[in-house]
Amino acid sequence: MSLPLFRPATQVWPPVLLGSQFVFNIGFYAVVPFLAIFLREDMMLSGGRLGLILGLRTFSQQGMFIVGGALSDRFGARIVILAGCLIRVSGYLLLAFGQSLWPIILGACLTGIGGALFSPSIEALLAKAGTQSEARGKRSRAEWFALFAVCGELGAVLGPVVGALMTGLGFRQVALAGAGVFVVALIVLFFALPSAPAKKQTLEMTPWRTTFRQPRFVAFIIAYSSWLLSYNQLYLALPVEIQRAGGSEKDLGPLFMLASILIIAFQLPLARFARRVGPTRILPFGFIFVSASFVSVALFAATVPPVGWLRLVPSACFVTLLTLGQMLLVPAAKDLIPWFADETTLGAHYGALATAGGCAVLAGNFIFGGQLDHALVPSKEAIFPWLQLAFFPLCSAIAMVIICRPMQGAHARKA
Repeated sequence: MSLPLFRPATQVWPPVLLGSQFVFNIGFYAVVPFLAIFLREDMMLSGGRLGLILGLRTFSQQGMFIVGGALSDRFGARIVILAGCLIRVSGYLLLAFGQSLWPIILGACLTGIGGALFSPSIEALLAKAGTQSEARGKRSRAEWFALFAVCGELGAVLGPVVGALMTGLGFRQVALAGAGVFVVALIVLFFALPSAPAKKQTLEMTPWRTTFRQPRFVAFIIAYSSWLLSYNQLYLALPVEIQRAGGSEKDLGPLFMLASILIIAFQLPLARFARRVGPTRILPFGFIFVSASFVSVALFAATVPPVGWLRLVPSACFVTLLTLGQMLLVPAAKDLIPWFADETTLGAHYGALATAGGCAVLAGNFIFGGQLDHALVPSKEAIFPWLQLAFFPLCSAIAMVIICRPMQGAHARKA
């Protein structure tokens, strides 16, 4: 009997989706974490320009999620996933061969747009396949999504290692290899995903401007947006701290591995703990951990780094505390979105949440990119950018206590 990968698919095969997430994350994390170092050292960009480019990349992905979902509904998940892979390949090729700033900016944005197309579509297919599996008395939809998350984190572990091993060849070669990964994924998914007949209705997106008629929800997404700004400092601020400590781009691989190993080991236990405590109570604590991650680097920013592996202690503290905050606050925040929405506007609310985060990254990276130039060498001035970054999640922690107060014990009630 021939394998499903090598014959025209007639239905979704969940292991293909799990493998896709694994391969996608290898291709992403082998390239994007090293982009900031390439822009700073090879392209000689200032921190402000560097932050703006990384912010544009994130905004092009987060801001397009709602568009990707609408396109998937209209044209079918398969064609949107394949288009997303093709666009990301184009972005990586521009990063590999672009000789001036504008092709690099376009390439960075295309990598984000590609992810915005294939990520929601892959998850939608898995939800459908998981529902069918559960109806047949086999693995539940929740179990498939748990496996999906594990596969993603395994790819996130291997990706930085592959990228770090290839950094000696140069970033452009790493980007070219990343393009090759997505070309392979494109070919496999072309045969492995079932075609869906195009629907006759016109392209419609839930008008998520209606979500902004809820003042408490607007306050919620503004407070939550500091999380995505903080998380993106893995790509902008972490390389700065590594340079201050006398490290190199090869140190990024083990640090990203640390984050993924923490998630694989502790996400489910922390999720069970958070469920007992309640999302409204756990959410502020997640932001406190995020704030503490920046403070942990500020404590060392003015000191001369030690010799050997101890120079990476501030970076490891930053990654550990940030990841612990992520594991607490992200599931809790997404669990609270249905409190604001009904079934017809749920996608719009999640889209608004992602878009607000993308806007925060775009503005925040532009502002703090220049500030982080002062943190490249040990000095008293190096302390302040980290304290400024710590200020915003601390404000979010306080705001969430106030915003979420009416939700305690009333998750089923709508705003």
